[in-house]
Amino acid sequence: MEKAKNIMNANNLTRMVWALAALLMSIAIILVVTRQTSSSNRDVSECVSVVAVESGDTLSGLLLEQGLTHNDVNVIAKVLKSDADIATLRADRDRLEFVRAHDTAPVSKIVVVPSPWRQVELTCGADGVWNCKTVDIERDTRAVYRSGEILDGDSFYLAGQRAGVPAGILVDVYDLLAFEMDFERDVRAGQKFWVVYEENFSEGKKIDNGRVLAVSFEALRGEVQMYRFRKSDGTTGYYDAEGNGAIKSLKRTPINNAKVTSSFSKKRKHPVLGFTRAHKGVDFRASTGTPIPAAGAGRVVARSYNRGHGNYVKIRHNGSYETLYAHMSKFAKGVNVGTTVRQGQTIGYVGSTGISTGPHLHYEIIKDGVHVNPMTVKLPAISNLGKDDKKKFIEYRQKLDDGIEQLKKRPELYIQL
Repeated sequence: MEKAKNIMNANNLTRMVWALAALLMSIAIILVVTRQTSSSNRDVSECVSVVAVESGDTLSGLLLEQGLTHNDVNVIAKVLKSDADIATLRADRDRLEFVRAHDTAPVSKIVVVPSPWRQVELTCGADGVWNCKTVDIERDTRAVYRSGEILDGDSFYLAGQRAGVPAGILVDVYDLLAFEMDFERDVRAGQKFWVVYEENFSEGKKIDNGRVLAVSFEALRGEVQMYRFRKSDGTTGYYDAEGNGAIKSLKRTPINNAKVTSSFSKKRKHPVLGFTRAHKGVDFRASTGTPIPAAGAGRVVARSYNRGHGNYVKIRHNGSYETLYAHMSKFAKGVNVGTTVRQGQTIGYVGSTGISTGPHLHYEIIKDGVHVNPMTVKLPAISNLGKDDKKKFIEYRQKLDDGIEQLKKRPELYIQL
């Protein structure tokens, strides 16, 4: 893949790209830690054995197989736990390297690789003492652009997959846009979207995906845009094009991609009781046992059962807002009256208790004691930018938008971060 800055040179936009790169670095969107790889200093005469951890393997078993003593095993296990926070090995994920001066020499160095971006080096000194050092592996991080369009019969997920957006990134985008959109009702054929996210490489090979840097979706209420930005206090968040907080204190749709089966209405014929009465929330179809996340952070003020709602939980979020979740099959462990919950924390599981025709979540938002439509109520943002941060954000967003415009013309390119 060619770097975006190459095409920008051709368009006399070099200064803009370098300014973008400098700004991205200055606000620490990506922290790149460089190091000299241990292999570069390795003696060519050394003997290295690489062992991939498999099911049933234990640290002590693998160490003993390499000729280490029981005393060494105990010392190494304690050092790994205290200095590297490694207590167990994970099958099919972790890797160990054993280094010897020659093929018949004792092990003098052990390298544990618990992640693509971190390795732990244990060395045995002349005094027989094992020392531990953690090394961060250099990341080559790139910002890439993907765009798509909703076709007839599409879901956003299918359209995102067709556009080449990885599944994990799509989940993150769902979580972001769910603050502003209902993916069941707001998605229509012809709507366009784009996503800018990180890809992490090491030695020219892609290792994993990073974070969503920006997203745009042509929703029914207008274009929804969000940009990731690091504030002067070091915290990060997502903001709209004007620098207003894009992450709301409550989500419109607690369960992503769940189908709406009944909308908020002041007059609805009840499917079980048969008479007309207000439907004070929105129903989302989901399978029994589907986790129900809290739509926002708050304190549980009710966890009970009644004939209509069945098992239900009510959360107070601040002086104005409460949410209610009904027809649960069961409550989540540890969720009781008085429990403080975070946004996204599982509080229960979908069911069909109470007066219900099938498994679903009944979700209500109550504002100042009055039920409101979760799909249309204006939700408060968690955090807006201060004056100085907003000025920096606008400058950053304008430069990032310039880069995105170039990527729109040549989506196979990327911006080096």
